[in-house]
Amino acid sequence: YYKLTKFYQNHREYVESYDLKQLKGEAVSADDLDSDCKPLKTNSEGKPYYPCGLIANSFFNDTFQSPYKSDDESSVYDMTDKKISWSADRSKYKKTKYDPSGIVPPPNWAKRYPDGYTSENLPDLSQWEALQVWMRTAGLPSFMKLALRNDSQTLEKGDYVINIGLNFPVSMFGGTKSMVLTSSSVVGGRNLSLGIAYLVVAALSVFLGIIFLIKYIIQPRKLGDHSYLTFDQQDKNEQRTTTGSRSNLEPQDSRDEPRNVREIL
Repeated sequence: YYKLTKFYQNHREYVESYDLKQLKGEAVSADDLDSDCKPLKTNSEGKPYYPCGLIANSFFNDTFQSPYKSDDESSVYDMTDKKISWSADRSKYKKTKYDPSGIVPPPNWAKRYPDGYTSENLPDLSQWEALQVWMRTAGLPSFMKLALRNDSQTLEKGDYVINIGLNFPVSMFGGTKSMVLTSSSVVGGRNLSLGIAYLVVAALSVFLGIIFLIKYIIQPRKLGDHSYLTFDQQDKNEQRTTTGSRSNLEPQDSRDEPRNVREIL
């Protein structure tokens, strides 16, 4: 993995700064490009940037080679940049239908494409998984993104050397960059932040549990006390009202009923 700090990929304007149709391979004209790509939609000549937007322009371009043992350069731990992106992301990117002469690379890609695009160097985004990983923006300013992987070999004990090409600047935004070599499982890679968060929440839960227990011992609540039930008093009032209404309807003298019956007959 490579790790960046203080890089805010979660900024609202940054997150939305791309054109989905362009990523899907469509040759979108300069006028039809998503407005969120501004200010990196077109160059001074009106040619569309491919891919447009802030995310692609800030692509992390440090390079990592496979590690090898310091005492034996032929003992290489082969790592690959294939299958480092999500399968859902790989299906979203397609080979472009643009003509290389009608588009230009983003400004920060000038070192990679000094003479612009040609039919030989036009990138196929469907195969460029490192860019796909970068385009999936992180939710926090400190994050790790997968760069290389090895699923078949075991990393033997020893001292290793990794050649890194330093291209991505971090001093301008006060951040840092580092490389993380680790293993992952079906539940993901090593994550100290998540473990610390779990421990803090667990400690807080235990602390609050002790406080509630002490309060219950010192000042217990009487369970089953009807004085806490307001609806019990309401039921009694309603019962009195109903009883009073029925008594008004009953005859005052039992002899009234047969007399009324005789008069009706």
